[in-house]
Amino acid sequence: MCAVPPGTAVARSLRLELADIVRTHGDAYRRTHRLAPVQHRALRAIATCRTAALGGHQETCDHCGAVRVSYNSCRNRHCPKCQTLTKERWLTARKADLLPIPYFHVVFTLPHDLNALAQGNPRVLYALLFRAAADTLLTFGRDPRHLGGTIGITAILHTWGQALTQHLHLHCLVTGGALAADGAQWISGRSSFLFPVRALATVFRAKYLAGLQRAYDDGQLAFAGGTTPLADRRTFAGVLGQLRAVDWVVYTKRPFAGPEQVLEYLGRYTHRVALSNNRLVDHGEGRVRFRWKDYADHDRLKVMTLEVDEFLRRFLLHVVPRGFMRIRHFGLLANRTRRTLVGRCRDLLGQPRPTAAPPASVTQLRQRLVGVDLTRCPVCREGHMQITVIVGPGSPLLDTS
Repeated sequence: MCAVPPGTAVARSLRLELADIVRTHGDAYRRTHRLAPVQHRALRAIATCRTAALGGHQETCDHCGAVRVSYNSCRNRHCPKCQTLTKERWLTARKADLLPIPYFHVVFTLPHDLNALAQGNPRVLYALLFRAAADTLLTFGRDPRHLGGTIGITAILHTWGQALTQHLHLHCLVTGGALAADGAQWISGRSSFLFPVRALATVFRAKYLAGLQRAYDDGQLAFAGGTTPLADRRTFAGVLGQLRAVDWVVYTKRPFAGPEQVLEYLGRYTHRVALSNNRLVDHGEGRVRFRWKDYADHDRLKVMTLEVDEFLRRFLLHVVPRGFMRIRHFGLLANRTRRTLVGRCRDLLGQPRPTAAPPASVTQLRQRLVGVDLTRCPVCREGHMQITVIVGPGSPLLDTS
């Protein structure tokens, strides 16, 4: 028998989390700063995630009586504690789309001169980033000088840099080949080269600025604060001219070795939030310290110290509009035609179509991540945890005595 007395609670980790900072300083920050509704919701969700405020359940070991309390997740996409399972579900679904071909990683970056305009118009500027990047890649893919067919693209929006500053860029996973227009042939690309990056950057810049001009002409842009002068047509045209005169950044990484490496890559980029809990060092006396990688200094890992208000301001820069899709698919992978086109590509490549697997449960996903049986009692290692109490949101704390 287990030596642990019945009713013994299973210990929890006390590591610093973003939720600790939000619970301590979030209310004061909301009172003194003007926030968008989606930013208010994000702060409230992060503060209450996996607390009694959202309800939960209590499990008891059927062998030794040890108790484990589990509170419900907030499921907000900006919460660092709620993205791991979402990512695993997404990766499982996308696994069926992978083809036995090389894949390329292409990154499109917006100039920082657009940051202020993006803060006031995130939905417009972010959507335009997707459209301009995808149209650029699809145009090059259909050009017979390159591939001459339809490529597949998965695009993932990131708005941050390592220091939580605004860095608007799009990570694109692109097929190293294309489906011919008549669907009768798979066109293989070069093994180590996709498209010329300078030409990509030039076309991307032209498409984005043309879209930005259309948004202005259609009255889709709002101007306030530092962007107020841009409401004047001549001033706006002057800024577009300046942006047209500078080089925009597009780069392509070498192709991935195979589907497994593609999935590993996707897992690093798909459901990330601006700051994960494991980067936090400490907070106190009105300051927050967190780790960051300085790419300008040979990727050295450093610790940054920010006042709490500045830390929260930077974090909230990366809360995207409600309902905005941060991951989108184009070409062969477009949602409406994906199944048909990917299936046709498989046939041409001689790859059998995968059999549909039943969706994994939350418990199965968690066990896959941690590599242990989560139903097994962590105290005695002999019994199994059984749900004994369920409480709703806002109910009193579960009994762990």
